Amino acid sequence: MSRPSHTVTRPPAVAGLFYPADPAELAEWIDGALRRAARQPAPEGVDPDRLRALIVPHAGYRYSGEVAARGYDLLRRRRAAAPRRVAILGPTHRVGIRGLALPAADRFATPLGVCPIDRSGLEGLPQIAVNAATHAEEHSIEVQVPFIQRILGDLPIVPLAVGDAGPAEVAEVIEALAADPGTFIVISSDLSHYHPHEVARELDDRTIARVLAGDDSIEPNRACGAHPLGGLLHAAPGLGWSAHLLAACTSADTAGEPSWVVGYASFAVTEESR
Repeated sequence: MSRPSHTVTRPPAVAGLFYPADPAELAEWIDGALRRAARQPAPEGVDPDRLRALIVPHAGYRYSGEVAARGYDLLRRRRAAAPRRVAILGPTHRVGIRGLALPAADRFATPLGVCPIDRSGLEGLPQIAVNAATHAEEHSIEVQVPFIQRILGDLPIVPLAVGDAGPAEVAEVIEALAADPGTFIVISSDLSHYHPHEVARELDDRTIARVLAGDDSIEPNRACGAHPLGGLLHAAPGLGWSAHLLAACTSADTAGEPSWVVGYASFAVTEESR
């Protein structure tokens, strides 16, 4: 996993498209979404201090940001020590790859600041390469970073684009990340795409049930982050983790029309008592 000898920053690619480009407007939007999320109680039996990972959507904030905020609010409620770093695993939308990829950059910028990129703990994993092209315009990871910055500041992140990779391959990476208790994990995934609202809700309800049951074989046409999601669900039993639904909707519930929608859900992944 070689990288350039000089400092390289991956600039924002979707600021002004998926979320506000103005720093003050972006901070205000996130703060408002987190305030609204805080009015909702955490699901029964979900202890924020046992939170180890989130599964959250990655569409434009006007579509899925409120659902994502339900997850990030739970991270904000943690009273335990703040994470040392956050690993974000998201699918590739523009440049497909085999396996997983880190960016070639050393830093990751959004309008809210610049996060160092941390590669530690991943040495020797053959399924991970460096691929600048797949990260250059990818939004699935980028849209998560402003939420993280607003809650935790410009802490180190581990941005991993997940391409064609089986659940066991991705699980091995997640297990390596989880071996560090200071690493928090974010899985970036939407649900179904481009069905009428009622059809989408039925399909998404089935997918949500599969996530809660720990099914690591969810198909990409049921969750566009199926590969990172499958890896997390594959690793979860061995880690003692389980998923809990926080919120779900479609784009018709937020800012879209009902004939052609995308589904969204957020889940808390907690470490259970053993």
